[in-house]
Amino acid sequence: MVLSLYVKPKNNKGNNRHSLEIVRDILSVASVRTRKTRIMYQANLSFVQIEKYLRRLLDGGLVDHDGDSCYLITRKGLDFLGLYDEYLDRCKQIREEVDRSSEERRLLEGMCFGCEPNGVVKGVRKVAFSDT
Repeated sequence: MVLSLYVKPKNNKGNNRHSLEIVRDILSVASVRTRKTRIMYQANLSFVQIEKYLRRLLDGGLVDHDGDSCYLITRKGLDFLGLYDEYLDRCKQIREEVDRSSEERRLLEGMCFGCEPNGVVKGVRKVAFSDT
C-alpha cells in the first residue's frame, strides 16, 4: 500500500506544518513504545488529526500497533526519518545556493548598470531591477 499524504505548499506567513513534518513528529515520538495520547500531545495534534495520521501510517507500514493501545515505529518508519532528514538537508543546501546566486546577480547587475550592490545608482536614485 502507498502512503498518500497531501503536502501543501509552504505558507511563509503562518506556522502550519506540512504533512511530512507531522509524520516526522509522530514517528519521532513513536520511536519508543507509546500510547496514542502521548503521541497526540507531543506531536501537538488534535484527536481527529492523530486518528487520520495514525491510520495512514499504519496502512503504510511506518508504525505498528500492539494489543495494548501502543504504537511503535517500524523499520520502514526509521527509513522514512532518515530519508526525510536527507531531504531537509538538500532543501537547505538549495536555499543557500539560491541566496548566493541572488547575491551574485545583484553584484553583476551593479557592474552592468552602475549601481551599488544595494541597487542605488551611484549618486542618483534608487533603481528597481526586474526580470523583464
